Amino acid sequence: MSDKKDVQSTDAADKSNAAGEAAKAKDPTAKDIKRKVQQPEESQQPDQSAEIDELKAQLSSMEDKYLRAQAEIANIQQRQQKETAQLMKYDGQQLAHDVVPELDNLERALQTEVNDESAKQLKHGVDMVYGHLQNALKENNVTEIEALNKTFDPTLHQAVQTTPVGPDQKPDTVVAVLQKGYMLKDRVLRPAMVVVAQ
Repeated sequence: MSDKKDVQSTDAADKSNAAGEAAKAKDPTAKDIKRKVQQPEESQQPDQSAEIDELKAQLSSMEDKYLRAQAEIANIQQRQQKETAQLMKYDGQQLAHDVVPELDNLERALQTEVNDESAKQLKHGVDMVYGHLQNALKENNVTEIEALNKTFDPTLHQAVQTTPVGPDQKPDTVVAVLQKGYMLKDRVLRPAMVVVAQ
């Protein structure tokens, strides 16, 4: 029995030696492995460097695009806020622009002479409407442009006629107002039509 064990252990040793030799024959030496490992690294080094440079360039480009997009969004938001503020500031401009000529009509109606009682009552009603309309416009920041005896200002006045300078007048002074002008806050709704002394 011990002979069998010796034979088996000898056979096992022979097999392991044969397997080791076969593995050595198939496997390259340590020098070969080192050479193979070093050669790919050396050949891949320039490729990796180029790839890193390309990735850095892409990253830089993406960062630039991102920053530009952020700046554009900030500009759009600021523009939107300014436009909203302008709309709120001059809210009702079109309505005021449309109401001002009706105010002129009421003024003309009030300038007519009346004699009988019914016409006087009618004129009184028109006067009340005119007063309420003026108050409503003032509450909404629509104000009349003062022009008479003021220095002519082309941003506020529209000269439709000139007249020679009188003895008590200064040149470029408004001597008559043909049609009142109005402003909404700091914006001219309608310039005053005036006569200017020159």
